[in-house]
Formats: sequence, C-alpha cells, structure tokens
Amino acid sequence: MNWFTQGLYGAAAMLWEMLWALVLGFGISAAMQVFVSKEKMAELFGRTGFKSVALAMGFGAASSSCSYAAAAATKTAFKKGADLVPSLAFLLASTNLVVELGIVLWMLMGWRFVLAEVIGAFVMVAIMWLLVALTSPNKLVKEAREHGETDDNGCGHHHHHMSGGDRTTLQRTADAFFMDWSMLWKEILIGVLIAGFLMVLVPKNWWQALFLSNGPYALRLFENAIVGPIVAVASFVCSVGNIPLASLLWASGCGFGGVIAFIYGDLIVLPLIAAYGKYYGGKAAAYITGVLFVSMVGAGIIVDLLFAAFGLIPPSANAEPAMAHASFEWNYTTWLNVVAIITGGILVYLHFRGQHEHAHGHRGHAAHATH
Repeated sequence: MNWFTQGLYGAAAMLWEMLWALVLGFGISAAMQVFVSKEKMAELFGRTGFKSVALAMGFGAASSSCSYAAAAATKTAFKKGADLVPSLAFLLASTNLVVELGIVLWMLMGWRFVLAEVIGAFVMVAIMWLLVALTSPNKLVKEAREHGETDDNGCGHHHHHMSGGDRTTLQRTADAFFMDWSMLWKEILIGVLIAGFLMVLVPKNWWQALFLSNGPYALRLFENAIVGPIVAVASFVCSVGNIPLASLLWASGCGFGGVIAFIYGDLIVLPLIAAYGKYYGGKAAAYITGVLFVSMVGAGIIVDLLFAAFGLIPPSANAEPAMAHASFEWNYTTWLNVVAIITGGILVYLHFRGQHEHAHGHRGHAAHATH
C-alpha cells in the first residue's frame, strides 16, 4: 500500500478500535441528560470543594476513556449546574483514570507509565484547581453556561424539543444519543484522518529532532513537557488510541515527562477545541484550553521529577515502539464493537421512529383541528 492507502487504513483501524468507547461514552452522556436532574447535579458538583471534586473524578474514572465522549458528558454536567472545577476534574479523570486506558498502557509501555499516568492525573487536577482559583473566571463561567443553555449549536433545542410530551425514557435517551453524535461526528472523522496520516508520513528521525535529547536536564524536561501536548494537538484522537504513538515517541527520544504530557494532550486536539467553542463559546473555550495546557505541562514536569527522584523512569535507550498502527483483528475489541453497533443502531432507530411518530402526531392533531 502507498502512503495514502496506509493513512486511510490507519485511520479506519483507529476508529474501529475506539468505536465501542465512543458508543459507551455518548450513551453515558445521553443517560445523564435524561436521568440526572439539574438539581441533583448541582447538589453533587455545584460548588467547588474536595468532596465535589473527588466525586467528579470518581464518576469520570467510571465513564468512557474517549476524549470526545468525555467532553460531551462534561458539557452535560456543566449545563446541569456543575461548577467549573468539578466539571474539568470529571473531564480529566474521564480520559486518564479509566480502566481500559490503564490496561492498554500497561500492555504497550509497562506499569511505570500506568503509575505515572494515575499520579499525574491527580497532579493535573490540583494544578487546574489552583489556576481557576487564581484567575476567578466567574463572569466567563456565567457566559459559558448561558451560551450552553441558549445556543449549544442547536443541540440543546433539539433535545428539549424531542424529549417532551409522552416520550418514554428510552426514547429520550435515544434522542440525546443521536444529537451528540450528529454534532461531533465531523470532528471525530477529521481527528482520526489526521492521526492516521501523521503516523504514516512522519519519520522517526523527525520526532528525534523535535524533542531535545541533549543539554541540561531542566531545559530538556521543560521543552519535552511543552512540546508533548503541542504535538498531541494534531496527532491523535482518543486517549486510548494515542498510546501506540506515545510508544513511538518514547522510542524516538522523547523524555518521560514529555510522553506523559503528550498522553494528557488528547483533551486539546483541534477538533475538541472546536467542540468546546460550540459548547461554551469562544472565550470560554480559549480559557479552558489554556488551563488544560498549563495543567498538562505542569503535571508532566512534576511526574518526571518525582519518578527520577525515586529511580522509576524506565530506560529508553533500546526502547522499541510497541505498535506503529492500529489493526483489524478478531479479538475482544471486535465483540465490543459488535455490541456497540447493535446498541447504537437500536438507539438511532428509536430516535428516527420517535421523529416519525412525533411528526405523525402533529399531522393528526392538525387534521383533527381542521374538522
């Protein structure tokens, strides 16, 4: 295969590997919109405190590892009254403390990276909390919440429109599921195509030139931790799907902290930044992106220093990338995707059936009124 077909194959394989996580995450978001009342969400996450942040991280760890699905669920929590810090804590935990991410990371890169990922997630939440406390973006939060309630790129309008009347809970969940998919499918498709072609076209020596491997330790540490999330902006889609590329970076000379910061960077890829703009407005999206970036860089630096102090950084001199591309194989992912496709298909069917019944009911009422 030439570079074009290889890029398409890589993108398709990556999308296949994370399909079940996308369906799961958007399903959780849809259920939250239907089952979790605004009052309950405000009670749990409405004010910033250790309890609310801990609960947010716990719920995040129990949700999907896909960054797009996590962003959709975070939007739902924020719109239902969650404060900014617990909302972002949920977002960070959703992509960094989930079981499936830890399993893939352990298999491809070893237990030390898993430990670093977990510790760094808590460090990142602490830095994020400190940044929000120092900047006090109360006015911006209010504007973002109003934007989500009145605009939401049309998504909120459709949810309210399709969820009223005598529609069942399952039908309302199907409506919310479909609306989230319809708003983000372009961003997801663009993201996987970028990831697929980048993994094919960028040679190993380019990565070696990008990340400093010589010079003072402090300079290398800061440069790698800053460049890692920047590379992440255009290089991967989902936090699970980026692990093969993280393995490639580790084998190509990127420092330990830089790799960790790179893994965290799935929350600021360009399609997700665009989604933040749809959810919260341009100013709030820029603020959230900036806070997340600084938190990622800081967590990468602190984790590197901590692991170096305890001698836990694994040797990278002879490291080999565990996986260059995603692939189609008959394994547990296939079975999970089969279940996800069936489940997603049922929800989409229920959504369109509900639309048909809704339209038919309106025509019936109109006909009755004319008589």
